[in-house]
Amino acid sequence: MADGGGRWERRTVLRRAGLLAGGAVLGAGATAQSAWIADRRLALAGGPASATLGSDRQQVGDGGVSVVWAARTEQPLVALTFDDGPRPHWTPMVLDTLDRYAVPATFFLVGQWARRHADILRGRLGRHEVGNHSWAHHDLARHDAAEVHDDLRRSHDAITEAAGVAPRLLRPPYGHLGGAVLHAAARLDYWLVLWSLQMVERQYPDDPAGHARRIVAGVQPGTILLAHDVGDDRRLVALRGLPDLIAGLRDRGFTFVTVSELLRRAGLPRAAG
Repeated sequence: MADGGGRWERRTVLRRAGLLAGGAVLGAGATAQSAWIADRRLALAGGPASATLGSDRQQVGDGGVSVVWAARTEQPLVALTFDDGPRPHWTPMVLDTLDRYAVPATFFLVGQWARRHADILRGRLGRHEVGNHSWAHHDLARHDAAEVHDDLRRSHDAITEAAGVAPRLLRPPYGHLGGAVLHAAARLDYWLVLWSLQMVERQYPDDPAGHARRIVAGVQPGTILLAHDVGDDRRLVALRGLPDLIAGLRDRGFTFVTVSELLRRAGLPRAAG
């Protein structure tokens, strides 16, 4: 009986453990499902999907907004961009590398970090340009036009103060676009800049040279290349491989330019405005 009781007790423990594990899986699934349902129920009229604000005349700057992923050009030009900074440990390392090789880049700054770490940028942006990447890296596609405008305006002011120049480019966090983001971008007279190629650090753990070769092979004329100057240590693969990436692209005949210069040389002069 003692053995039988032990078997039943073990079965009970295993069954309960299975139920707990199943509950955890179901809980995670339920969370994802809830988020999906919430996204499906985001308001249309006046909500994140709406590209208009109220029924009065729309205050949208010049009345339009451009969205770019790359530039249509046969010139061997590439724009290197960095998102999410500035932060103390990584941004200076990136700036040092770019200075060493005289490479310009575009930094899409998060407003709260630009305000907190303005000293990182001071005197370091001569060949570079800055863009707006929101105040706190929240998903702007989940907010209405007024909220998105207030977020970007706050970030705009912080970046202008920290960098000494007003950003004219916007990259929304995660590359998520909604009508509200378009409306706010037009209102603030921004160009919306996404990307056509991005770093793939997770595919090349501990192999900066291999990662650099992969990116060099994927660049085409007019590419806007996405990198990050903050994050977890996996992203350091891309940053440690920057010298190889720069050398590889120059060997292919490419010239590095800022995003605005890329768009200007592709025939879109307003971008440099």
